[in-house]
Amino acid sequence: RSCTDVVCCVIFIVVILGYIALAWFHGDPSKIVYPTDSHGHFCGRQNTPNANKSILFYFNMLKCANPAVLVHLQCPTTQLCVSKCPDRFATLLDSWNTNSWEYYKQFCRPGFDISSKVRDRCPLSEVLLVFIQTRFDLIVLPSLLLPSQSVVEAIQDEDCPSMIVLLNAKEIGIKIFEDYANSWNWILLGLVFTMMVSLVFILLLRYIAGVLLWLVVFGIIAAIGFGIWHCYWEYSSLRGKPGANVTISDIGFHSDFGVYLQLSQTWLIFSMLLSSLVVIFVILIFLRARLRIAIALLKESSRAVSYIMSTLLYPIITFFLLAVCIAYWLVTAVYPPLSADDKCMYANLACSPKTFSQTNITKVCPGSQCMFAFYGGESAYYRYILVLHLCNLFVFLWLVNFTIALGQCTLAGAFASYYWALKKPKDIPPCPLVSSFTRALRYHTGSLAFGSLILSVVQVIRIVLEYLDRKLKDSQNGCARFVLSCLKCCFWCLERFIKFVNTNAYIMIAIYGKSFCTSSKDAFHLLLRNVLRVYVLDRVTDFLLFLGKLLITGSVGVIAFFVFTHRIPILQEGVPSLNYTWVPLLTVIFGSYVIAHGFLNVYAMCVDTLFLCFCEDLERNDGSPSRPYYMSPGLHKILRKGDEGAKLCAAS
Repeated sequence: RSCTDVVCCVIFIVVILGYIALAWFHGDPSKIVYPTDSHGHFCGRQNTPNANKSILFYFNMLKCANPAVLVHLQCPTTQLCVSKCPDRFATLLDSWNTNSWEYYKQFCRPGFDISSKVRDRCPLSEVLLVFIQTRFDLIVLPSLLLPSQSVVEAIQDEDCPSMIVLLNAKEIGIKIFEDYANSWNWILLGLVFTMMVSLVFILLLRYIAGVLLWLVVFGIIAAIGFGIWHCYWEYSSLRGKPGANVTISDIGFHSDFGVYLQLSQTWLIFSMLLSSLVVIFVILIFLRARLRIAIALLKESSRAVSYIMSTLLYPIITFFLLAVCIAYWLVTAVYPPLSADDKCMYANLACSPKTFSQTNITKVCPGSQCMFAFYGGESAYYRYILVLHLCNLFVFLWLVNFTIALGQCTLAGAFASYYWALKKPKDIPPCPLVSSFTRALRYHTGSLAFGSLILSVVQVIRIVLEYLDRKLKDSQNGCARFVLSCLKCCFWCLERFIKFVNTNAYIMIAIYGKSFCTSSKDAFHLLLRNVLRVYVLDRVTDFLLFLGKLLITGSVGVIAFFVFTHRIPILQEGVPSLNYTWVPLLTVIFGSYVIAHGFLNVYAMCVDTLFLCFCEDLERNDGSPSRPYYMSPGLHKILRKGDEGAKLCAAS
């Protein structure tokens, strides 16, 4: 093996380093912990002028409802650090004409004050006229004060009538926390039980996959046959009744759907639909040879998992890496708006939007603007905020897709080492999962990054199209909405196709160690030569995985319901009494689905890997002593002879 797609690997590493540098080297994490006023001064931070002022006061809170807040991450009103919230109602006019000015001015911008002599000589209208003429970019004093409390104090104040909803939420939260504290051991026991059930289900597929599949197929055929008979019987009985021969189009839409059941045409349509379903299942019966191969591959996958049990623990690594990516993305999404550019000597100074273009500031600081409500003076962030957030989203998707690709390549390498062992399990190399993981990182980081990059580009385009679709939802231009809907559908299909190709390309990379493009081409051509078998195997695998998730989650959920509702006499004394039974119950059900999904995804990856290995084995070997098959005796028995198997593979 040698390193593949080195250029993409270098680009991927550079992007990660730039991702880290952009977010952390130009940001101030203190602004996540401490609130800041309109000038970027911290509230309540030690060794600052506002050390004793830990509360952020908004002049006009209603302006925070502006949709622009979601884009600029700032409320377009003056924000001031204060030591306490207003405790009385007051207006500027009342405070100006009374002795309450001393109380009112503590909620004005620092440095603003008018002596009592000036207030006695100047009416309020003249003072406001001065403010208008000077064109202050920040309002220096609020127009009125309302009695209020800080969020923390309001939640802690149980006598505050305005916080009834928050108090109820607090009480419910405390009860939920108590339920988790009392039942955490039972929840953990339920999740461990889910792991055992998932493992047992995967191991039992070696024995019950064929029986389960054929029972379901014939059961559905029997149910459809009964449905056709019942629909025809209803059609025959209604055909001679008066009024039953009216067509559905004559009646039109009716809220009472029972009216349609009184028409013979309705039952005729039902019987035709059910008959079309029978044709599909009859086709599956004629494809029983390929169904047998699919079932044998499922059984072989179960056997492979039983020999490499460590693969069932790999979803924990994937979950941990995805959690790191998500957490880093969330922190980075907050960090860019905190960066500042202080190279300009006029940064952080007040300016007048009306006269700003006439000053020499634009010459000294090219590209500077006079803006309101941003941190740290003129910043490039506010000029390119959408671009930065889009880049953050793109890198996040790239990292997530790379993490998933690494897991797929690692599992594929481990299961491929099982298949290509001539004598199983004797020839299986030691620690196949660890060896596959190190190979993927050492040699194929570039290839995995390349495939993830292509998928991430398509996903970003889909997100942009979804954003445009919401913006144009109320548009009267029907042509634009039609084109946008077509683009969304095309890119959805493209994303599904790329995921399918990438998965099989990663399998070929794990087997042969070639580049991404070469592996994608080889995998696509191999699957194209076995397209019918691919379809049958995918449908059978999807059905069994869906059935497995349903059985595991449903069975564990039912048992958890009987346990937490004290309906099992043996466990009544050990199970604690709960405030809300649904808290641990939903936790167990959700955790069971996640665990079953992780276990069965490993199984699905095993099926895909062994299938590609199986097709490669058929095309490269003929079963002779010089070129023996690597497949298991069960698969070899189904094929009967190597030549017959090769003909079946070519015919499909």
